[in-house]
Amino acid sequence: MTFKFTEENLKRIEEVKKKYPTSLAAVMPTLYIAQEQNGYITNEVMEEIANVLGVGKIDVLSVVTFYTMYHTKPMGKYHIQVCTNVSCMLRGAYEIWNFIKERLGIDHMEVTSDGKFSLEEVECMGACGYAPMIAINEDYYENLNKEKVEEILNSLLNSEL
Repeated sequence: MTFKFTEENLKRIEEVKKKYPTSLAAVMPTLYIAQEQNGYITNEVMEEIANVLGVGKIDVLSVVTFYTMYHTKPMGKYHIQVCTNVSCMLRGAYEIWNFIKERLGIDHMEVTSDGKFSLEEVECMGACGYAPMIAINEDYYENLNKEKVEEILNSLLNSEL
């Protein structure tokens, strides 16, 4: 299957390119647009981005493989990222990590069989003063404990797909 940007997303990319001095600088926001459209980043997606921006595919690949926010395989509707870096670790992140793993029956970079949840252990998410924290898609949850995480998971488990 060949990936092509929608006309709407091509217009968005043109607007993004206007904000930067070079097309290479627009790789990150263009990847984000591509991931919104496709759900994850494939080789075909990277080729299309390289073509649309007029940059090398290696330039796109290097960004995809460096940053954790770009996914190279399908993730769940709710992608849960658990920070286990020092501040979060010292305040109970591994207790939360293990709780979520057991509750959902998945491990790092796995997806539940219904496709609703995926789980990722990540490094610092920049909320050290509010540790421990998790992110679910674009929403951040801070000052957590197992009970608060259980409430969050229950609300998502009870929501419709």
